[in-house]
Amino acid sequence: MLPLHLHALGLQPYEQVWQKMQAFTQTRDADTPDELWLVEHPPVFTQGQAGKPEHILINSDIPLVETDRGGQVTYHGPGQLVAYPLLNLKRLKVGVRELVTLIEQSVVAFLQHYTIDAYPKKDAPGVYVNEQKIASLGLRVRRGCSFHGVAININPDLSPFLQINPCGYAGLSMTRLSDLTQTPVDVSHTQLIYARILAQTLNMTLKET
Repeated sequence: MLPLHLHALGLQPYEQVWQKMQAFTQTRDADTPDELWLVEHPPVFTQGQAGKPEHILINSDIPLVETDRGGQVTYHGPGQLVAYPLLNLKRLKVGVRELVTLIEQSVVAFLQHYTIDAYPKKDAPGVYVNEQKIASLGLRVRRGCSFHGVAININPDLSPFLQINPCGYAGLSMTRLSDLTQTPVDVSHTQLIYARILAQTLNMTLKET
């Protein structure tokens, strides 16, 4: 199995990590190992390439970043586990749509670890519990390699989501893992569990640094 090198980055500004993802993807070659970056971001709204201004309902002091991932507007903040799989899709023999499905499946399996029944939706990428969204997904593929990824709500403040139509859906309710389990959870306790599940789902070997 191909290796997946894990890098836990802690709390990092969104734009800095985005620029590093772009640089990694632009300069990697056919032999560059795939990496998984796990990170939390300070509060930020990010607008994907399909984003529309009307989905931002309230102007606030939370910055808005226009980014190059797919999808619409979402929120990132502390308490959210953000996973960026930087993968050579040609080498993995995985298409973009299949990668989206595999990432969704990994989140469903991660939530099953906490005995939570979750599911994806065909017409709305991400993962849901009882019609509430718990994970948002947006990717970009360049030179046959993926960047950006998935954001899983572990124990963030959910109130900023009320300032937007999350992922372009008016009235979409968000939820978080800490409200769905009796087990105390935070990002530090969950990131390695999720990383191992994602690697297994991708049929890769996680290399923990």
